[in-house]
Amino acid sequence: MLTLSNISKSYAGRTLFEELNLTVNYGDRLGLVGPNGAGKTTLFKIILRQEDCDDGQIQVQRGFTVGFLPQESAPVGNETVIELATGQQHIEGQDEHDYVADGADVPKAKRILKGLAFRDSDFDRPARELSGGWVMRAHLARLLVQEPDLLMLDEPTNHLDLETLLWFQQYLKDYPGGILLISHDREFLNQLITGIIELRAGRLWDYTGDYEDFLAQRQAQQDQQLAAYKNQQKEIARLQEFADRFRAKASKASQAQSKLKQIERMEKIDAPEAAAATVDFAFPQPESSGQRVATLRNVDFAYGDHVIYRNLEYQVEKGERTVLVGPNGAGKSTLLKLLAGVLKPQVGELDLGLRVKIGYFSQYRGEMLQDRHTVMEEAFDTPRLMKETDVRALLGCFLFRGDDVFKKVKVLSGGEKSRLALVKLLLDPPNFLLMDEPTTHLDMSSIDALVGALKKYSGTLIFISHDVYFIRALATKVLHVNAGRLTPYAGGYDYFLEKTKSDSARAALTAKLNNGRPADIAPPRPAAPVAPVAPAAPPAPVRSHKEQRLNAADARRELGNQRRQVAALELAVAALESRQSDLATELEKPETYTTSGRAVTVNAEVKAVAEELAAKTAEWEAAATKLTELEAAAA
Repeated sequence: MLTLSNISKSYAGRTLFEELNLTVNYGDRLGLVGPNGAGKTTLFKIILRQEDCDDGQIQVQRGFTVGFLPQESAPVGNETVIELATGQQHIEGQDEHDYVADGADVPKAKRILKGLAFRDSDFDRPARELSGGWVMRAHLARLLVQEPDLLMLDEPTNHLDLETLLWFQQYLKDYPGGILLISHDREFLNQLITGIIELRAGRLWDYTGDYEDFLAQRQAQQDQQLAAYKNQQKEIARLQEFADRFRAKASKASQAQSKLKQIERMEKIDAPEAAAATVDFAFPQPESSGQRVATLRNVDFAYGDHVIYRNLEYQVEKGERTVLVGPNGAGKSTLLKLLAGVLKPQVGELDLGLRVKIGYFSQYRGEMLQDRHTVMEEAFDTPRLMKETDVRALLGCFLFRGDDVFKKVKVLSGGEKSRLALVKLLLDPPNFLLMDEPTTHLDMSSIDALVGALKKYSGTLIFISHDVYFIRALATKVLHVNAGRLTPYAGGYDYFLEKTKSDSARAALTAKLNNGRPADIAPPRPAAPVAPVAPAAPPAPVRSHKEQRLNAADARRELGNQRRQVAALELAVAALESRQSDLATELEKPETYTTSGRAVTVNAEVKAVAEELAAKTAEWEAAATKLTELEAAAA
């Protein structure tokens, strides 16, 4: 058991929090949330005794062990991966290992390392050879092997791919000890925690349930507080008015004074805090592109002998907001890079439409920034002229506040560079935006800021994300990628879940949805003739050359007709979607309700368009599936 009693902390005259009380019991599952700067990381440091509090006490039950995973930069020495995972770690400046492993830990460590996507060949590698993200995975393995009574995790999903995250999430569900975590990932919190601790305005607020329950409870609490505040303010105004009116009259002076004392004796109710600040300036919008944004034609791509795509055909239309989903290694990031021109196909071509300007963002894109610049200088280093107040407001939404804007780029962490690159992209957006895991280094308010910016974005967006909240907020189309085959779904993420009958919103992101390697993924073309082999059984009879030509012509004709049918259905669906959007806009106008009968007519048309859109979408899906089969047969 861990108990915090009356903990207070101030920095440079500013009170961060005051008289905090918290109890964490064995087996608790708690999420710590709060706005940036509220003191979440400082509270973690105080619990870990890495920092002193100004007042209060921390009590830990005898024998109660605590393990901590920081968000960035855990130390590593000369040990191998398996030595690090089993706690055989020597950090410079320390005389003893943090933890002494026994023989039973090694098999357990190997199982956990494999769950975190390490290969057998990685076990004996020096840990210092790994990238920062893989070092953090090894430290995470060390904590899971040690199995402390309380796991304290600061953004533990930042360095995990989606399949590893799902494994880790399931592992924590079965974890025997307590968990106290900071995370920007709503779905991760919803799956794991049974209580929320909110650090806000220097106080801790307790809520039961998952993150969605917390949002509902907090809103209800704030609604009640606002109603009580308004009622009290009305009563204060009434009493004050009486006092002001009659205090000068001798016959009423004592009553007036009594009213003033009544106001003084009241326990004042504070107005609920306003929601976190959002981006409120108009984002620059890109030049409009042509209707056809990009086309991949007859594309083959392989990494060595490993074929990713064969005879790939894919077209992107203006205004689409598409999320790529599918299992790890299926080719999602490769597809994004092919569209961005970062990778060149071995066969086939990328054809861009009229006035298309590409912007590609990945979590490693920050490495292209200028080290000599400050954060502010780098943000201003775009072709567009921007007001300083607007740039600083946007930087603030992405966690660059106060003097942070004067830091040199060269001293920024990888996550900070990624956020700065994202700010630059929003300040000078292209009209074709490709994003690979853009929320990795953001907190919840920053994710909301990014969602707000991208909702206003007028260009075409294709992205990969494991954040279900982010996907639901933005995606209007889903493209499932598996073994080189692309399966489109002409609706948002919930539509995709319904069509694929998925049980889990997060697991569906990596679901294969079919088995084996599809027929349209042929083996790579041989570089040279193969050696002769022993004679085989006599071949089957071969059709005549004329018959083959006739069959091929029929197949081409059917394929062409199918392509035209799919294109016509796509235009019909797009027209219905546009009409649906126009009707929704009309329903938002006050004048719709002042014209007699107009609202009824519009609502009736909304219903009719929705039904027709559903029917056309189903027809398009069937046609698109048949087209995929015909293209596979023709390959």
